[in-house]
Amino acid sequence: MALAGIVAGFLIRKSIAERKIGNAEELAKKIVEDASKEAETRKKEILLEAKEEIHRMRLESERENRERRLEVQKQEKRLLQKEESIDKKADALERREEAFNKRLKELEKKEILIDELYDKQVKELERLSGLTSEEAKELLLNDIRKEIAHESALLIKEAEIRVKEEAEKKAREVIACAIQKCAADYVAESTVTVVSLPNDEMKGRIIGREGRNIRTLETLTGIDLIIDDTPEAVVLSGFDPIRREIARIALEKLIVDGRIHPARIEEMVERAKKEVEKSIIEEGEQAAFEAGVHGLHAELIKLLGRLKYRSSYGQNVLRHSIEVAHLAGVMAAELGADVKVAKRAGLLHDIGKAVDHEMEGPHVDIGVELARRYKESKEVIHCIAAHHGDVEPKTVEAVLVQAADAISAARPGARRETLEAYIKRLEKLEEIADSFDGIEKSFAIQAGRELRIMVKPDELDDNEIVLVAREIVKKIESELDYPGQIKVNVIRETRAIEYAK
Repeated sequence: MALAGIVAGFLIRKSIAERKIGNAEELAKKIVEDASKEAETRKKEILLEAKEEIHRMRLESERENRERRLEVQKQEKRLLQKEESIDKKADALERREEAFNKRLKELEKKEILIDELYDKQVKELERLSGLTSEEAKELLLNDIRKEIAHESALLIKEAEIRVKEEAEKKAREVIACAIQKCAADYVAESTVTVVSLPNDEMKGRIIGREGRNIRTLETLTGIDLIIDDTPEAVVLSGFDPIRREIARIALEKLIVDGRIHPARIEEMVERAKKEVEKSIIEEGEQAAFEAGVHGLHAELIKLLGRLKYRSSYGQNVLRHSIEVAHLAGVMAAELGADVKVAKRAGLLHDIGKAVDHEMEGPHVDIGVELARRYKESKEVIHCIAAHHGDVEPKTVEAVLVQAADAISAARPGARRETLEAYIKRLEKLEEIADSFDGIEKSFAIQAGRELRIMVKPDELDDNEIVLVAREIVKKIESELDYPGQIKVNVIRETRAIEYAK
């Protein structure tokens, strides 16, 4: 029974399995058929799309080809038009060239005819005037020269007036501004110093027994003591102002102390030297501070201080140097130049005068050497070298220092001249003016600052006096040394004089 059940179950399962396998085969076959149909359908669709794309590309290509053909046709048409235009222009140019050649031949014929007529006219003019062509040319040139000289004088006069007005206006502004900001005092120095005494008995004590006191003082200071009949006074005479100052201080200390003998004199002279040395340093530092100049070498400070005891034509050199520094600095600021260089060079421009008694050579060369020794800049050294015109100024600052030096020296009362030199300068001015033709009389006025010249009106006209004034100025500049500037004023006037009888 059991075996029969197992066999029956096996058969039933086998039957079921066979049935499932049959169903699966039918399903697989159906799927394959469906896939084949779908693939065939997709293939047809792809072929159709490809045909449509090919057709579209063919249409696009045909359209582009049509457009290109049209563009080429347009370009061919433009080229043809340009060729026609060029041909027309070439024809026109040929016609114009022919006309020009014809005109040129006509002009050549006329030129030959004009030359013939010119030669005939020249010969006729020479016959009528009695002058050759060269003589007539020279006469014409002389007339032209006179006319040019007349016009030149007018142009020079107009240009001078215009330039002078502009230059003087600007110069007045700069210089006035500089001078207004600077008010330096002047101290007139000489080669003697007077020391007051409490009484005349002190003179004997200063002289000492057999003159030993006065000899000691003179030996130690290098200064001459002049004791004469002047009441209650002793005169110290010496060229070196520093030695004179040392002698003055020492003598005043001795007078106050009352003990006057060689040992005491020696002690007081040493004290006086130390005081003067201290004073020199203080004056140098004060001068640098007043001028606004910093960083000077200590030796240059001492040399500046020594300038307090140095004078030039009665003008104190230290005060003059401070003023030049201020003037140069202000003018440099107005003109946009280097203010520091201008001030520094202005303060040091006369530094050589501090030791010109001890070293050989002019103070300009000494000053340049000192500036180099104490490492001043090339710009400052150049300003010092050029401030008297020994070297041509190459910088604006050098010109300003030169101008400031002249302004300071030329201010009224700044300097003292000997009467003889002053008179000679005025006489030379008048002599230069009188040396020109057509001058009736000349006068040097305003202390030699102006030369007033009267001309003969029948010999010089209004235009010629302009040229005469320029020539006189040139001669004054080349032959005469003078401070500041000299105004040359040429006057021409016509007078009519009658007498009632």
